[in-house]
Amino acid sequence: MDIETRRKKLRFRAAHRGLKELDLFIGSFAEASVADMDEGQLDEFEAILDVPDNIMLDWIMGRQTPEYPAGGVLEAILKFEYPRRRLSFVRPGIAPPIG
Repeated sequence: MDIETRRKKLRFRAAHRGLKELDLFIGSFAEASVADMDEGQLDEFEAILDVPDNIMLDWIMGRQTPEYPAGGVLEAILKFEYPRRRLSFVRPGIAPPIG
């Protein structure tokens, strides 16, 4: 399969893991990073996607140190900052109700 098709499949797989928090986080990472990955990095990312959701979530939350061989892609995932989006129910200049 050509590299662009592979990238597309990995972006889809990253955003459809099953655990919503990881779908959002890993899917956002994939959207931001997969286009710039070479074959070796895509191999590493694909292997990371095989890690069970609960373990990967523990890595991201800092509750567990990865036993997975640390490589550039894993380090990039662990350093990735999820893009903060303005909440749709909050209008600029108006704080959301408390309580």
